[in-house]
Amino acid sequence: MAEEKEMAGVPEGQKQGWGQFLKSIANFSGDLSAMTAPSFILSPTSLTEYPSYWGENPDLFAACSQGRDDVERMVNVLRWFIGTLKGQYTARNEKSGSEKKPLNPVLGEQFIGKWSDKDGSGETELIAEQVSHHPPVTAYWIHNAKAGVTLEGHSGQKTAFSGRSINVKQVGHATLRVANSSGAEDLYLITLPNLVIEGLWYGSPYLELTGSSHICSSTGYLATINYTGKGYFSGKSHCFKATVSPVSQPTSAFYTMEGEWSGVSKFKGKSPSGSSNSVFCDASAQRREVEVKPLEEQSERESRKLWCKVAQGIRSGDYETASREKTRIENDQRQKRKDEQASSKPHQLEHFVYIADDKEYAALTDKFKGAPANQEAYRRKPRVH
Repeated sequence: MAEEKEMAGVPEGQKQGWGQFLKSIANFSGDLSAMTAPSFILSPTSLTEYPSYWGENPDLFAACSQGRDDVERMVNVLRWFIGTLKGQYTARNEKSGSEKKPLNPVLGEQFIGKWSDKDGSGETELIAEQVSHHPPVTAYWIHNAKAGVTLEGHSGQKTAFSGRSINVKQVGHATLRVANSSGAEDLYLITLPNLVIEGLWYGSPYLELTGSSHICSSTGYLATINYTGKGYFSGKSHCFKATVSPVSQPTSAFYTMEGEWSGVSKFKGKSPSGSSNSVFCDASAQRREVEVKPLEEQSERESRKLWCKVAQGIRSGDYETASREKTRIENDQRQKRKDEQASSKPHQLEHFVYIADDKEYAALTDKFKGAPANQEAYRRKPRVH
């Protein structure tokens, strides 16, 4: 009976495979990201699509350049960031009932889209590219020319099993570039929160954010976000507390915000408008999905075209077809890597360039001693007109 309760979220025909998968991760000592999961737990979405969640509130993204002073602009940047978290980490659960493992992108895979200008804030563009396969790394660029706001970043994951959950360390960072009144740009370094995946033994995985992340600006201000969530025995899901302070005095907060990053959060006390305990961010507001070209107009490298048959199999419950098509794509990629090695012509990135020593990252992390000063980055290649 206990086993049936634990397997409550697993389709009847998949329980044996899920049990074997759990045993495999329990005995695995390395990074879990390369392991093959049972098809029923796979998402029909490639990880290369995930940067689109940064842009699903294009009005908040554009508003990062607004504000009466540097402090208020930092508040706007923080509001936009908090507004991205629901899409990135919980919205998929509402559709599928539990968190699903995204499809592992192939090297060179791309996701290209936009958000049209519907409110006067300008069109927002997105380009994402899988820039590394071992380890898996996705680079992304989101740009609103009218607002003068650009996001560049890269992300990867290192995963490890711990007792009854999977701990995920997000590797990478993002840099938000905001045009200022002097014609230059202000920078905001965004570090990424870590995750824990619970509910594995019930076959109904769900995510919680853990620890802290930061936003540090070149204008001298720091946002610190602390995450708490529902643990195995107690707690409330998806909670955070954030402060905005001078980077030189992180305990001297101008503003404090707290609540649910997947729901409503409020200022604790004063707000930039002067009112007390007013709403800071309402994540239940409608998000705008990214617009992409029809499949027939996409290149073979674009995510939805590449994984089309796999996604169809997963959505229809035809896991045999999904597994077969997924294996075919993976075998094709292995052969491409062998051919490249044999011809001494390694894969070339199309949209991004690799930066071995990101000096912007080093300068901003040094301000708040947030991370080692040496880290790689990926920058958008200059456009050819």
